Amino acid sequence: MIELAHLTKRYGDRTVVDDLSFSVRPGVVTGFLGPNGAGKTTTMRMILGLATPTRGTVTTNGRRYDRLPAPMREVGALLDARAVHGSRTAADHLLCLAYSNGISRRRVGEVLEQVGLAKVAKRRIGAFSLGMSQRLGIAAALLGDPAVLMFDEPVNGLDPEGVLWIRNLMRALAAGGRTVLVSSHLMSEMALTADHLIIIGRGRLIVDKPTETFMRSQGTQSVLVRTPDAVRFARQLTEAGAHVGAGSDGALEVTGMDSLAIGNLARDAGVALAELTPQRNSLEEAFMELTRDSVEYSAAPDRTERDLIA
Repeated sequence: MIELAHLTKRYGDRTVVDDLSFSVRPGVVTGFLGPNGAGKTTTMRMILGLATPTRGTVTTNGRRYDRLPAPMREVGALLDARAVHGSRTAADHLLCLAYSNGISRRRVGEVLEQVGLAKVAKRRIGAFSLGMSQRLGIAAALLGDPAVLMFDEPVNGLDPEGVLWIRNLMRALAAGGRTVLVSSHLMSEMALTADHLIIIGRGRLIVDKPTETFMRSQGTQSVLVRTPDAVRFARQLTEAGAHVGAGSDGALEVTGMDSLAIGNLARDAGVALAELTPQRNSLEEAFMELTRDSVEYSAAPDRTERDLIA
């Protein structure tokens, strides 16, 4: 488990992480989200002892990272896939890490095979693409077979097959009882991968909830209804207390009444339904709405966007 208690980091008069407290538990994939400049990478660096907190504590399995006798056996991390010695081969890079943490040479071959780099084990890292570097970074994180894993933007540079692979890998690691913390700006990917969400803005905690709970709590939920008798059914829905708007292609967009109640009303009224689909904001939409006031860098809309807004 990773535990943060009142974690604060200041650089001069700038507070990057502000009194942050949360726990990352085993058995689930925890998505760590926030706008640019929110303090995500700084927080992950403090977890790994790469930055010193101004105040507060952060522990992994009850101890500070710098107190772990063989850290790669307990925590595996990918923060920067390009932070490697470019003239080394992939195998030699991992061997150096393995020897420093008492990990067997055999394990190097295993993780290279696991991430799909076995055939390029003797190639120099400086010639790797970003996607290959990401896979090597993931191999390094897995090297000590740790119980805690942290990934910062792990799908950058990966092709669709690679994205699917890392998604399945993270879910398999969590299903095996490991603690998995992953930071990403790809909301669509987090919606498919994360079981739990921690969202921060300007260094402060905004959300610490299971993904499903968070999504249910965001925005007005609606139901898309299609029926050949739309005009009559819209009137009946309104009389029953629902709000009915116009959806696409003649559909009705109904709020204030769930799909079960709508289905029962249609049955009692003898209305045939062609579609009855609950609608929900995407994670991206919910995230944008929630963090609107926490965005540090925001581009001004161009003329076309201003015209649309007007």
